[in-house]
Amino acid sequence: MKKLNKENLTGLAFIAPAVILLTVFLLVPFLLTLGYSFTNYNILKPQQMEFVGLANFSKLMKDTVFHKSIINTFVFVLLVVPLQVCLALGLALLINRKMRGISVYRLAFFAPTVLSLVVVSILWTYIYNPNNGLLNALLGSVGLGPFKFLNDPKTAMLCIVILSAWQGCGFQMMIFLSGLQDIPVHLYEAAEMDGAAKIQQFIHITLPGLKNIAVFVSLNIVVSAFQLIIQPMMMTGGGPQNATMTIVYEIYQTGFRYNMMGYGSAMALVFTVIVLVISLIQNKITSKSNED
Repeated sequence: MKKLNKENLTGLAFIAPAVILLTVFLLVPFLLTLGYSFTNYNILKPQQMEFVGLANFSKLMKDTVFHKSIINTFVFVLLVVPLQVCLALGLALLINRKMRGISVYRLAFFAPTVLSLVVVSILWTYIYNPNNGLLNALLGSVGLGPFKFLNDPKTAMLCIVILSAWQGCGFQMMIFLSGLQDIPVHLYEAAEMDGAAKIQQFIHITLPGLKNIAVFVSLNIVVSAFQLIIQPMMMTGGGPQNATMTIVYEIYQTGFRYNMMGYGSAMALVFTVIVLVISLIQNKITSKSNED
């Protein structure tokens, strides 16, 4: 019995730090958010906080900016996920070979991942500058443009998608590279002996061998994409015409810029429900992939 109690105490000691961190940084904020969502809490006037019931959620139903932020977020996810996966896979295929100086190329492709998103966003803002930006200068040399890029509601989100895919694909590239190196070489040798072309080897050997990794990478990108805030904050401020306003950025602005913490908490609660639904779908996809 003493031994059992000692083992229990040891186990509790090991999990205590994780439990404390989850409680402080996850459970407590969630409970506070849940409570504030039913109030008119203003962070500058906390003494005037009153219970308003479902008024915040009723207001959300008519909030066109919030609706736009939800649509923008899903558009961003639908665009960035396939683009970033394809870029990562393409780069992994390029560097999955034995050649002189290949480590330099791997480092170069991976480098954007370790850069701060704030720095990268500022850099690309200059690249997208409609007056003297690098991209318009390059396009102008071949007789195209100038384009407004971030100042045009039709292209602003696409510009952020391209930046995000470029910045993040290096990490997924390394994951794909490890998967490529795990595919048995004799499969390709047997395919070559049977007269299979490179494209046939890619379709029938490479893609099936990377199936589980592709699912894992895609789910990771989806999770990150729903948290989009830094790029629109630094590059467009959510504009033009709310074309790049995202859910997380709208929650941040409502709670900390306009000081409407109660209303922002209601937004955060709706966002939590959306994320939970996405997570359930992801779990089903992952389970199905593992069964196959």
